[in-house]
Amino acid sequence: MKAFFSACLVLGTLTVLAQEPVKVDSLIKEYVKVSGPSGPLNSVGSDTLNNLMTYWSESFQKLYPSVVIEVEGKGSSTAPPALTEGTSQLGPMSRKMKAEEEAKFEKTHGFKPTAIGVALDALAVFVHKDNPIQSLSMEQVDAIFSKTRKGGYAEDITTWAQLGLEGDFGRHPLSLYGRNSASGTYGFFKEHALFKGDYKDQVKEQPGSASVVMGITEDLYGIGYSGIGYLTSGVKTVDLSAKTGEPAFAANMDNVLNKKYPLARMLYIYVAKKPNEPLPVTVQEFIKFVLSKEGQEIVVKDGYMPLPSAVVEKQLAVLK
Repeated sequence: MKAFFSACLVLGTLTVLAQEPVKVDSLIKEYVKVSGPSGPLNSVGSDTLNNLMTYWSESFQKLYPSVVIEVEGKGSSTAPPALTEGTSQLGPMSRKMKAEEEAKFEKTHGFKPTAIGVALDALAVFVHKDNPIQSLSMEQVDAIFSKTRKGGYAEDITTWAQLGLEGDFGRHPLSLYGRNSASGTYGFFKEHALFKGDYKDQVKEQPGSASVVMGITEDLYGIGYSGIGYLTSGVKTVDLSAKTGEPAFAANMDNVLNKKYPLARMLYIYVAKKPNEPLPVTVQEFIKFVLSKEGQEIVVKDGYMPLPSAVVEKQLAVLK
């Protein structure tokens, strides 16, 4: 694949921009319909994955009209207890399960839950579409959202002037938007962007990713974070660098795959798979559909990034 790169110096940070359409790996196989899937299927978990789970479910039900899927997306932290208690068969999560979550599941079932990677995401820092800022370092992101500043930035960042913006923007404080603690995105951002520090009390916690983006859309001085799939015309992403003064990279597939974008992550569906036993046929076929050409095309349509074929094969091997 060829990518066009242009470099420009923005606010003292070299920003590398890549423009290339996202395509599903041609080696990923098409889904083959089978006999057997039927009955109810419940999904409880990630808000980040909520739209994807809905789109996958709608397409899957067209193939299997006797399957009825219910999708609930209130946050990744709701997936482990639902799987543990057996109230859901699918547990979408935008982060890995915590050790204590796995332990509770294993205590109940006698085996660990199984994580299936289903898509790639660039956890994006969003600002209003008319905000002139182009890039930030991870230390600056930490100083914006965290009161503990474990990233080591020299000062607390509270105004746009501190980020080099002049005029009307420079005179205004930053208006912070984030997710609530039930969210896997909240936890991932806390660990990787806040260096496991604490959020500022001023962060306006939102119940969903769409609420974060809507808040920023209506707030000229807003800044927040969400999965890249929630990008709309009312906001724009900010390129990120690992450290101040280093190249900053856009939230796109090239930079996720080459590990240059600092907030890249895998999105998962957790299932209760007994060792050396196949999953129930409806669950197994749903996962196979998600990992098929058609399933990964839905990933692209929803604004996320499809898995490379080699990764798909590894995920399919887990089902055996």
